[in-house]
Amino acid sequence: MSETGASAKEARAKAGQWLERREFGPWTAADQAEFDAWLAASPSNMVAYLRVERVWNRAERLRALSRPMREPKPEPQKNPLSALPKLAAVFAFAAAFGIGAYLMGGAGEKSYETPIGIRKTITFADGSRVELNTDTVLRARMTDSGRMAELVKGEAFFQIQHDASRPFVVTAAGYRVTDLGTKFLVRRDGDRLEVTLVEGSARVDPANPDAHGKSAVLTPGDRVFATAQGLKITKKTAPALANEMAWRRGLLVFNHATLAQAAAEFNRYNSQKLVIASPTVGRRTIGGTFPTSGVEEFAEVAKGIFGFHIKTQGNDIVIQP
Repeated sequence: MSETGASAKEARAKAGQWLERREFGPWTAADQAEFDAWLAASPSNMVAYLRVERVWNRAERLRALSRPMREPKPEPQKNPLSALPKLAAVFAFAAAFGIGAYLMGGAGEKSYETPIGIRKTITFADGSRVELNTDTVLRARMTDSGRMAELVKGEAFFQIQHDASRPFVVTAAGYRVTDLGTKFLVRRDGDRLEVTLVEGSARVDPANPDAHGKSAVLTPGDRVFATAQGLKITKKTAPALANEMAWRRGLLVFNHATLAQAAAEFNRYNSQKLVIASPTVGRRTIGGTFPTSGVEEFAEVAKGIFGFHIKTQGNDIVIQP
């Protein structure tokens, strides 16, 4: 079927492909000429592209909420919404954000947890800070000889005040992360562990001294994937690190992510779940910045760009062809 005789749905799908190529792929003069020819082939093509671009721009405006990865030194607590544009309030960031400060002394173990959609900041007596992401459980114990924490589940960002005489050690999924003067991110999904180093240095090794697993000393940008089978280290750029930690600002940033991957991330933060109805839908890729609570907004973007159908079933939002 020619583009001229394509249905409105086919034109919109093609428009989504063009938009994706312009945003994420190399864009040459030949690409521009081919794109111009497609637009000129039929008025419906131009209409479809303008509609898709309008939906895209609506999501892209949220990128203005992004900030650089490196943050200033901690200041007295402020209203977390005071510095955000009015647009952010539309998506109810306040409902998705919780922050608290806890001083811990003595040797007793304490547990900290967050429900789905809530974040919390813990400040220890030594000045170290831990930011707990959604649906996270952390146990911590301070002793004269050391500082210890166990990430039972979820994700946490550690900003540790280094003390060589009292190392800060995080255990999770059979591994141990030892602070060597560090800011690092730890995420645990069952027996799978991810450790990403932002600043300083840290060592990752098996928690069982008798294990023969591999150890690693991380430098900034290193990410470790750890399972019972061993460690795998990759490197992330500074922008990629900033995107990965956008949850600290109540945001999710997708860069050429599949809809299945994006839905899985949204489902970590919301009781209302996104359901991808078919592998074909799940394989389509998307980019943009969204509030962690923006499930319905994300579904509308997927509908507007790809022409998918959206159906609400109980507490689920189903995205289907």
